[in-house]
Amino acid sequence: MDKQRFTLAVLAIVPLVVACDREKTTSGSGSGDWQVQSITVAGSARPVHGKPHLAFDAKTGKVGGRLGRNAVNATATVRAGHITLGRPSTTRMMCDASLMGTERALLGLFNGRVDYRVDHDTATLTSANGAIVHARVAK
Repeated sequence: MDKQRFTLAVLAIVPLVVACDREKTTSGSGSGDWQVQSITVAGSARPVHGKPHLAFDAKTGKVGGRLGRNAVNATATVRAGHITLGRPSTTRMMCDASLMGTERALLGLFNGRVDYRVDHDTATLTSANGAIVHARVAK
């Protein structure tokens, strides 16, 4: 995946939408869906529950997705090698502890700078607080 295509895909992830069901984020031109594969917080791997996913939209500068059960949206400014994610707006549905753990870990990406690296169909996002998220292009 070339850098321009990756940057556009990253922009599509900005309004994070992470789903615990099979709901897909609709994405237009210049966007892409990323399925969260793993989360590491403070050096400790966290289980991923609920099939979370993110979609960045390059045209609107937003990210959306599902965090586990709840939907999330935020602004996203993509620059070479990093994304500045805005304060997240989420739905507030209660869910079991495993889903809430995934949601809390992913919310740690928001409201600050996130460094990113793309290797083929895998993206690595690293927040200023050290949280690391690996995601793959959704198929």
